[in-house]
Amino acid sequence: MTAAGSVAAGLSIETQGLTKRFGHQLAVDNVDLAVPHGAVFGFLGPNGSGKTTTIRMLLGLAAASAGTVSVLGLPMPQRLHEVLPRVGALVEGPAFYPFLSGTANLHRLDAASRHGTPGTRKARVAAALERVGLSHAGGKRVHAYSLGMKQRLGIANALLSPRDLLVLDEPTNGLDPQGTREVRSLVRSLAADGATVFVSSHLLAEVEQICTHAAIMSAGRLVAQGPLAELRQAGGTRIRLLTPDAGTACDVLLRLGMAPERGNGRAGSDEAGMPGVDGDVVTAGAAAAARPDLPAPEDVVAELVAAGVRVRGFSVERESLEERFVALTGEGFDVAQ
Repeated sequence: MTAAGSVAAGLSIETQGLTKRFGHQLAVDNVDLAVPHGAVFGFLGPNGSGKTTTIRMLLGLAAASAGTVSVLGLPMPQRLHEVLPRVGALVEGPAFYPFLSGTANLHRLDAASRHGTPGTRKARVAAALERVGLSHAGGKRVHAYSLGMKQRLGIANALLSPRDLLVLDEPTNGLDPQGTREVRSLVRSLAADGATVFVSSHLLAEVEQICTHAAIMSAGRLVAQGPLAELRQAGGTRIRLLTPDAGTACDVLLRLGMAPERGNGRAGSDEAGMPGVDGDVVTAGAAAAARPDLPAPEDVVAELVAAGVRVRGFSVERESLEERFVALTGEGFDVAQ
């Protein structure tokens, strides 16, 4: 899609075939991103999956080996000088002069920008500090800031001018719970003001709590993307059965086009999940080749009972978002800090 096509499609970021090689190493492999205007877009993947390298190419900080990038409807890096004034970014953590105050740091950073207007600098710095909740600490030296305060100061730097797009790489990395809540609340407020917010993270909990859309990276490849609700629904559904007649139950479930697995849960075990009830655990999802979804739960139970299976526990479970991501990436995710 052309840059004009990106605007027509309502995309703040679009890539096609984006690829980056470092010698023989393929760091980003043929990535097609589509980030809608106004979204809080989670760019999710294990550490080392290619997230930061992709972000650096989006911002013109690294050259792509192949493919195209469009940001805010303009090709990058060809139109970099038009795009970057409309983009605020916090990549690989903020860096400040530790013995200068937060206010003094922002003044120096704004003065170094060709787009900063000297006549409005004082007011813009004050407004940015207020926006991130650091007005009370603006005169304090940065070496006395907590990690959360430093992250918020980095975001304040990104907000010194009005931005259409904010790109935040691991904005809660290393923060304590209070700092995490502060940054999370700030991201929500930025999105509420109409900006597109692109948040890279390896923390599943962050993406679930603040994002409307997400993309999942694994080993340099984009393995899924879309609205968060659709990614949740894309996970499989399975039944969980507790019965002393596991063998017969498996035969029935196979006949119904399902793929049963027999566990070793016994009476009172955590796996059975039904303390004090004797039986084996049988789980079964849809056998894709036979039928794409599960039969109705009541029909499954009726068939089991008709075959003489003693049903002592039955539930229907949807694959969690965490399980979905692990299935796509083959790796675990951090789900809490």
